[in-house]
Amino acid sequence: MGRQWLHAKRLVAGLKKGRATAKFVREISVAAKMGGPDPGMNSRLFAAVEKAKKESVNREAIDRAIKKGAGIGSEKLVVEHIVFEGYAPHKVPVIVEVYTDNVNRTAPEIRILFKKGQLGAAGGNKFLFDHAGLVEAHHPDDNTDREGAAIEAGANEVETLTHEQNDDIPDGAAGARFICDRAAVHAVSKWLTANGWTVVTSELGYVPKNFPELSESQRTEVGEFLQALEEHDDVHRVWAAVK
Repeated sequence: MGRQWLHAKRLVAGLKKGRATAKFVREISVAAKMGGPDPGMNSRLFAAVEKAKKESVNREAIDRAIKKGAGIGSEKLVVEHIVFEGYAPHKVPVIVEVYTDNVNRTAPEIRILFKKGQLGAAGGNKFLFDHAGLVEAHHPDDNTDREGAAIEAGANEVETLTHEQNDDIPDGAAGARFICDRAAVHAVSKWLTANGWTVVTSELGYVPKNFPELSESQRTEVGEFLQALEEHDDVHRVWAAVK
């Protein structure tokens, strides 16, 4: 076969990078649409832009995405926000957030992915989650007081985050996930940024109330199902009751 496998590998890597870039750009547009074009006043947009820069998304694409989302100029963002509720294999509750410009295309595709999840099935389960503000950040001092920061920032809870849980958290840094009231997301992000923290995610999300017990093989099966959902081009976030 010679080195044909290497060419194929590069094509796959390029395709994945292109899809990732498209998701970063869409997140920027959605953030600008929801909170305005000024990153200084829109913590979600600020976090999205910083993440895109880290992944080498060029400045022109970022600026264009902001303008499109905010409705500045000739391009306007036209997308619908859809939330799918269902279950992964082994009855693990899942909420999938989708942004799409074609509901008639996306909805059947998501339903097919749920069917491929064996025990996955559509059905309401939001009552199994708390809808809250979520801010993920890291501090260069691994010994920093996470709980103290949460109190000062106005968050209700804080959880330790590691690089293994979120690859935006550098090794050796103090990673944390701050859970707050939905209206407090910007204030929490602003305090953290002003006090030495680097915010990597600032958004509204779903926090599971309980976590089903899973064996290692079951966890792998659930992970494969969730990965298939994550890789769909229109999927924005997948929230699942998996530790």
